[in-house]
Amino acid sequence: MMTRSAQRGITLIELVVAITVIAIAATGILSAMSAIASRSADAMVQQQAISVAQAYLDEILQRWVVDPNGTPPNTGRASWNLVDQYDGLVDVGARDQFGNAIGALSAYTVSVSVVPSSALTGVPAAAARRIDVTVTRAPNVTVKLTGYRTNY
Repeated sequence: MMTRSAQRGITLIELVVAITVIAIAATGILSAMSAIASRSADAMVQQQAISVAQAYLDEILQRWVVDPNGTPPNTGRASWNLVDQYDGLVDVGARDQFGNAIGALSAYTVSVSVVPSSALTGVPAAAARRIDVTVTRAPNVTVKLTGYRTNY
């Protein structure tokens, strides 16, 4: 007499349920990865805008509030040595400290505002400046950095 050996395996219904669960999980993971990937470019653009603003602010903060040698002639950004000379600067496309365009950063617009500031306790407004550097890039990136420079 022959005995039947027990067969082990999965039924068609179990297979269909397993495929459905895996498909749902894969769809969720792929959609999350897609959302992250689309936002990662925005983070890079944001970081570039911050770097551009920081470079401009660092350049301006190295200048005098009041030049001990008198007011120099204004022959362009490369010769500026007073903080106030940067007021109203608008660069369409980021530029280096000598005014040369930086091709890879041509999509950024930089604007600078310099105003006397009385926000610092104990420092007269005539001896302090608030510097606002705003960097924008279409469609939705705007970065504003603020720094203070005193005549001390």
